[in-house]
Amino acid sequence: MSLELLLGLYATVLGLIVGSYLNVVIYRLPLGISTVLPRSRCPACGAAIRARDNVPVVSFLLLRGRCHACGARISRRYPLVEGATGLLFLASFLRFGVSWEAVAGALFCALMVVLALIDLDHMILPDVLTWPGIALGILLQPLLSWARLGPGPWRALAGGALGAAVGAGILLAVWAGWYLLRHEEGMGLGDVKMLAAIGAFLGWQGVLVSLFFGALSGAVVGLALMAWRGGDLKSKLPFGTFLAMGGLIALFAGERIVAAYARLL
Repeated sequence: MSLELLLGLYATVLGLIVGSYLNVVIYRLPLGISTVLPRSRCPACGAAIRARDNVPVVSFLLLRGRCHACGARISRRYPLVEGATGLLFLASFLRFGVSWEAVAGALFCALMVVLALIDLDHMILPDVLTWPGIALGILLQPLLSWARLGPGPWRALAGGALGAAVGAGILLAVWAGWYLLRHEEGMGLGDVKMLAAIGAFLGWQGVLVSLFFGALSGAVVGLALMAWRGGDLKSKLPFGTFLAMGGLIALFAGERIVAAYARLL
């Protein structure tokens, strides 16, 4: 087995394990429950989940998607989150190789998965995730090449801070403009902090790519839902979910997208 294949397998398995924990965070954090204790239990019967029934993806398949104690159905989201996180960790390794960029990419992917699904479920983006995300993104910049404004750690930190400021500034301007025109909030401030976190990791160019694809996918889904279910422009959508999609596109393809756009100009 080649070293690259072995490292790719390790990244995938690590992502599966992290994805299992992300499921706990997604479910418990909005409810104010510790993500460490108590042990995971079946929401239907309350039976503690045995260690052998908690192996990412594999246990779901062996149990045929049902609780071992009461037979209640287990949500398919659990293996999907685990599998998606495993694939994202593998993609980070394949994209960046053995590097700090791969580590930062995996952390960024985990943050995007959690924020996307919490916003989808509860229409909130918790400060306990967004603020540390901003700080972590900036502090990692001396080890990365994504946002730095020049040589040296201070310019790298400045690049992360600039990305965070651009991300927050754009959506704050949109929020303020909508409030002045309509006298109501068009989006939550959680979206502002989430885009700031994306900018802290990916820099100001990553912000633009993320916002473009996030807004585009949100508009497409919003129009589709209006056509299918009815509704109007006031219908609420979890914009953080679409920002997360945009952020992942920016992480893995942002440089090529920006370069292609620059060539057109």
